[in-house]
Amino acid sequence: MNTLKTWILMGFLTVILVIIGQFVGGPRGMLVFLIIGIAMNFFGYWGSGTMAIAMTRSRPVTEAEVPEVYRIVRQLSQKAHLPMPEIYLTPSAQPNAFATGRNAAHAKVAVTDGILRYLSTRELSGVLAHELSHIKNHDILIGSMAAMMAGIITYIANALQWAVLFGFGGRDERDNNVFAEIAMMILAPIAATLVQMAISRSREFKADASGARLLGDSAPLADALEQLESSTQIGPMQANPATSHLFIVNPFKGQSLMKLFSTHPSTQERVRRLRAMRIR
Repeated sequence: MNTLKTWILMGFLTVILVIIGQFVGGPRGMLVFLIIGIAMNFFGYWGSGTMAIAMTRSRPVTEAEVPEVYRIVRQLSQKAHLPMPEIYLTPSAQPNAFATGRNAAHAKVAVTDGILRYLSTRELSGVLAHELSHIKNHDILIGSMAAMMAGIITYIANALQWAVLFGFGGRDERDNNVFAEIAMMILAPIAATLVQMAISRSREFKADASGARLLGDSAPLADALEQLESSTQIGPMQANPATSHLFIVNPFKGQSLMKLFSTHPSTQERVRRLRAMRIR
């Protein structure tokens, strides 16, 4: 199912880019943007995980810097029969975490500065079990592709808005830019909707459940989610909103516009299901 969703994302991105090309440059513009779309699809499969890391400004960290994270991830990876993922640190006071990459062999797990200060070792274990479950459940490719594609659409929208603002091109091109300007007005919601369409909220419930089973206890993750929910009041994360679905809780929850395109189920419902679990 995730493979099918990936191909749908690739096709959707290409169609949007070709339409923009038609508005901006007619048939020639369509051809140029078609080539861009094909190139982005190719790059997306191989580099979407790396781009997700870049959009969140995360950096690789050594075991000497975050020994507790390495210890927990190593133990859980062995238990889940997964290769050890690369560990990254995201510069944010907001407690959060995510996993990305195209497959388990190229997986990356990132934690924020805030989560290391905010959660206990027990709660952090629950969060990391959840992220490793996304890897185990083959969620990370579709999540990484969605983040990259939504980000690309947003970047193109911003670039074309500047072109419209300064009136680049001749009269005919400016006339075409009227259509481009209208397209730009709806591209940001499209980018957010793209993520919402591509990433089923049910995958969070599944990762919660499988993470709890991996850890052997559902309480640590339930407790962590309650802590993380309250911590969103710290303020939205300084990262590209296209990456919101990657995180264990929505890092932009405080922004009213983001509520219209929520990529996560309610934390209350997630906690309720976890506390109702009976793990043998």
